Amino acid sequence: MLFGVSLDGSESHRKFCDSLDLPFPLLADPDGRCARAFGVFADLHGGIAKRSMFVLDEEGVVAYVDESYDLKTDADLEALLAALGPKRAPERDRPDDELFPLAEYRADLATLASDEFEGRGVGTRGERRTVEYLAGKLAEAGFSPANGGSFSQPVPLVSVRKKAPPRLALGEAELRPLDDFVAMSRRQQPRVEAGGELLFAGYGCAAPDQKWDDFKGVDCAGKVLVVLVNDPPLADGRFGGPAMIYYGRWTYKFEEAARRKAAGVLVVHETAPAAYPWEVVRNSWGGEQFDVGRADGGASRCAFEGWITRDAAVAACRAAGRDFDELKAAAARDDFTPTPLGLYAQCVVEQELRPIVSQNVAGILPSADPRRSNEFVLLCAHWDHFGIDPAREGDPIFNGAVDNASGCAGVLALARALGRGPRPARSVVALFVTAEERGLLGSHYYAEHPLVPLESTLAMINLDGMNVWGRTKDLSVVGMGQSSLEELLAEAAAAQGRVLIPDPEPEKGFFYRSDQLNFARKGVPALYVDPGLEFVGKPAGYGEEVRRRYTADHYHKPGDEFDPGWDLAGVIEDLAALHGVVRRVLAGAEWPRWREGSEFRAARPGAAPAR
Repeated sequence: MLFGVSLDGSESHRKFCDSLDLPFPLLADPDGRCARAFGVFADLHGGIAKRSMFVLDEEGVVAYVDESYDLKTDADLEALLAALGPKRAPERDRPDDELFPLAEYRADLATLASDEFEGRGVGTRGERRTVEYLAGKLAEAGFSPANGGSFSQPVPLVSVRKKAPPRLALGEAELRPLDDFVAMSRRQQPRVEAGGELLFAGYGCAAPDQKWDDFKGVDCAGKVLVVLVNDPPLADGRFGGPAMIYYGRWTYKFEEAARRKAAGVLVVHETAPAAYPWEVVRNSWGGEQFDVGRADGGASRCAFEGWITRDAAVAACRAAGRDFDELKAAAARDDFTPTPLGLYAQCVVEQELRPIVSQNVAGILPSADPRRSNEFVLLCAHWDHFGIDPAREGDPIFNGAVDNASGCAGVLALARALGRGPRPARSVVALFVTAEERGLLGSHYYAEHPLVPLESTLAMINLDGMNVWGRTKDLSVVGMGQSSLEELLAEAAAAQGRVLIPDPEPEKGFFYRSDQLNFARKGVPALYVDPGLEFVGKPAGYGEEVRRRYTADHYHKPGDEFDPGWDLAGVIEDLAALHGVVRRVLAGAEWPRWREGSEFRAARPGAAPAR
């Protein structure tokens, strides 16, 4: 145990209490009898006034003194500790609005989601405004540029615009672009025309770790693969049971098809297993696309990649004399083998290619302890959304208020709270990444070209879609069971009188759909939370209805706009819990670790030694 003394009613003490989510004041000790313990505490948290007692372990405050104690001897101190036991700071009715001023959060959210920022499209005027805004706010919060003298990290990308609607024929049927299919080519050429025999390849998975192989040695070279969305729905717990793992992501299916030298690959969209309606696919794929610059010009990728609707897949199977539902059922069995459909698929993509340089935004709050200044906690949110669709009737701006102006405002709020408090024992990086909506491209680039070493990055906290609908009694952890960060979050939530729940929609695979994935693959323990379900003062089922309405009416649509009537108390409370996690990691002796059974554990097998 470590002990610290601090209370004289000073502003430094108030800020210290704020930084630890503790009430102010704690214990008056006018005679300074506890000052003998202050040296240890001040060594870790310099600049704190000396007139109160905190009881801490090496990872943070575990109790505070809320009564007057006469501490004249060591025995008095030991008796006090025994009396305190596992006490925690009391549950509070409201989150700490002084630490996270609601007006500040609301202003950031409303600004970033405003029409002035034009949907924060990659490579647009909206990007420039967003980057300038985020960099300015980080500077105001006391953060320094993380990339030499700049808050920006250039990210080279290739813009792909369609010169004409793509064409796709399955047998004799000409599919309608956007209504029946979407397609693009990652081959960086102005015109790509390719075709091949249609081959139904089940879920398109080759997963030796799951004892599963959809391909069974069948040669896929030159064929056009038709694959199902998500991963095989097995009852024996493989593929995460009801939860989706990376094998279910469309990105994996495209990668696997390329490894097998297929000419093309088409994912069959179904709303339930995809977790979003066809309109989301159409909006995401119908306009300008982006890709990373590729040394081979994309020659190693399939000639075309795309999606088709369930109706289009059913019709193609019918034309081939097959039943789609029977093929889908067969694909969920271990003895499945790829099924030729006897139809020829042909796709033509005409596109304009334009190299661009987008920007990640990064700032750093240096450690107060030179011994641990090169150890980091990373806070992350993606800043991009889909910009403006000038061809769209009505409102053409995809403002992306929840997705993800809310997460950017959250990282700014955490940055301010950390900047206002005592300088932490480790350094903090605040990172806003580009092109998440285009395939996690900005975070992929950062993970390959980090501004601080990933091997000394203890944890990554990702904010992507915050709770703007009110306070909850619970907090959802996406990908629950992955790392020890969840233990710290559980303690922070318990101090608020709340509990953690697993992702209520694990089949949607959200852990593999946002930027924490690229850091997890590099071994950095990552935490990603979602709104809880049990809203304070709301009837049962309200949380589920909020999620349903958001997905159906707002997700990746122009309707994701800032609403002045939102109840942002839930965001503030969630930020306070995450702030508690960040503080514990910054001060902790042990590094966060992946749990046994996590697929990411191999990249960082254990916790780093105590520092």
